[in-house]
Amino acid sequence: MGTLIDYSPQEEITRFQEKKLQEALQYLSLRSPFYRRMFRQHAIDVAKIRRMEDLRQIPLTDKGDLQRYNSDFLCVPPEKVIDYITTSGTLGDPVTFAMTDKDLDRLAYNEKVSFSCTGTQPGDVVQLMTTIDKRFMAGLAYFLGLRALGAGVIRVGNGIPELQWDTIRRIKPNTIVCVPSFILHIIKYAEENGIDYRNSSVKKVVCIGENLREQDFSLNLLGRRIKEKWDVALFSTYASTEMATTFAECEHGCGGHHHPELIICELVNENGAPVEGDGNVGELVVTTLGVEGMPLLRFKTGDLVSMHTSPCRCGRTSMRLSPVLGRTNHLIKLKGTTLYPPALFDVLDNTPYVECYVVEVGSNDSGNDSVLVRVGMRPPAADNAVKDLKDRFRAKIRVAPEVEVCPPEVIRKINFTDMSRKPVKLIDRRKK
Repeated sequence: MGTLIDYSPQEEITRFQEKKLQEALQYLSLRSPFYRRMFRQHAIDVAKIRRMEDLRQIPLTDKGDLQRYNSDFLCVPPEKVIDYITTSGTLGDPVTFAMTDKDLDRLAYNEKVSFSCTGTQPGDVVQLMTTIDKRFMAGLAYFLGLRALGAGVIRVGNGIPELQWDTIRRIKPNTIVCVPSFILHIIKYAEENGIDYRNSSVKKVVCIGENLREQDFSLNLLGRRIKEKWDVALFSTYASTEMATTFAECEHGCGGHHHPELIICELVNENGAPVEGDGNVGELVVTTLGVEGMPLLRFKTGDLVSMHTSPCRCGRTSMRLSPVLGRTNHLIKLKGTTLYPPALFDVLDNTPYVECYVVEVGSNDSGNDSVLVRVGMRPPAADNAVKDLKDRFRAKIRVAPEVEVCPPEVIRKINFTDMSRKPVKLIDRRKK
């Protein structure tokens, strides 16, 4: 797998991926109960799928298929399964993924090249502020990748700012991996406890689970808040359990780099038709390459992104993905206006007196979407804060949801739960 294909001309990348695609299709036609059934039902001859454009002849797979026919995606005997992983359930009920020894090697390679993209090198010391248990893939992937890279790993886990700072003081990592909003929590803890965090050993943060950037790749409010407090290098990443693949930024911060040996990417619109052209938004559809246990073909991720194909200043010529704009399953129709939750988050993040929040989406008596924003205020909260916040929503997205003021500690308990890898900002109570 140690290829330099992501520095090759686009035409060479395409031909390389088409060869990998043919291998993947042959494997699925021999080993996958789900895809063998699909090929038979749709009279698909995989030998005739030779070009990227030919992929469009194959129906899309979605999360519902994984939930309904989970065991039919397994391509190996049960005794070959080494590790069982569960998705986070962002778009519905969690799904179990079975990984073989070969899949774990692929996972390690994926993170090795992704960390390398962020400038992480052999001999670096990396503190993982993310769980390696609870059936999640991420923490295990980071550990395997850093081990393969030759970096030192400190498995602290998530939360517990006191333990994080004690570990930084004792072992002196130069890099941390965590959800970016948690960085603000450990900064706050450091300020309250006299820790000179600006002069600590940490020089770089590899961020997971949340956007750091706007669509033009400038830092968003969360990214700017971190940089204003702590002048560390910030690297954004995008990944999912289903893909078992990571898109990580390089030092130029212009999107997550695609590693063509690991995955084929397409964008489609709401009707499943291809979306082409740099900067045009569509739902990311992926075909995994080199996966042995549960490979996926034309899988709809539910994530809305755009692609950028111009060469990066780092020298890579492979495609880059934009930050996630939203999730298809989270589309909200509020009082005649269509929007995605990040539009609500943006207003709340840019309101100085809002300390924390959670957005609850439901259905009203008419069957239409309803939105309740529960906010914790920074003291002293103005008497007209609710009216002001609604005015901010109207100015930005033309409509205002219902707003309820709650004690910040109540909201924080919702944001940070034991069973979630990243802050819970959205609760969708609608029946799917």
